[in-house]
Amino acid sequence: MFTGLIKGVGTIHLHGGGVLVEAPTSFFPLTLGESIAVDGVCLTVSAIRKNAFLADISEETLRRTSLGDKAYEKGFVNLEPALRLSDRLGGHLVSGHIDGLGKVDSIETLDNSWNLKISWEDIVFAKYTCDKASIALNGISLTIAESTQEGDAFSIAVIPHTWVNTSLRHLKIGERINLEADLMAKYAENLLKKATNKPMNNKVQDLSLDWLRNNGFS
Repeated sequence: MFTGLIKGVGTIHLHGGGVLVEAPTSFFPLTLGESIAVDGVCLTVSAIRKNAFLADISEETLRRTSLGDKAYEKGFVNLEPALRLSDRLGGHLVSGHIDGLGKVDSIETLDNSWNLKISWEDIVFAKYTCDKASIALNGISLTIAESTQEGDAFSIAVIPHTWVNTSLRHLKIGERINLEADLMAKYAENLLKKATNKPMNNKVQDLSLDWLRNNGFS
């Protein structure tokens, strides 16, 4: 489990059957077997090198996350060690299991912030996003400033501290990014399913005001 508060920015590239992640010296020491969120993807440290660590990674993870794109070109990645139970939860609970990929539609530079517009590649996960909800973008705990009426896209306001201390400053328009929706939204949906004993599939329109009224929620 993670918080979405980034502790360092490193680079990633393919190495044998896994990936080699180069990290800043402040990120060490590490221990074998510990979990590290790499751009929001929970990976396990399999070997430690000077200022770097190795992690095994499956073809499925390379295919379904942006790590596949970045590992081929030695891209920048956000790094966060696993949450200790004694730590402060400054961001929000992040599992390190990516829901789906998003795409950077635009990057707007404002006087004291940056406005990112993001769209979901798979709209099935858009139902978990709404105005002021939490979302992990490449492992960073962020707040949705505004979502479209259809829910397929949203905007994020990024403050200077986050821009400078994460890999967001390296983003390019059209780039694919890892997205993990707030766990609470998914738990709430699951509770609603069980409360009514009526199955719901993953179509965006299923969980609606009409559905809630028809199932006793007023």
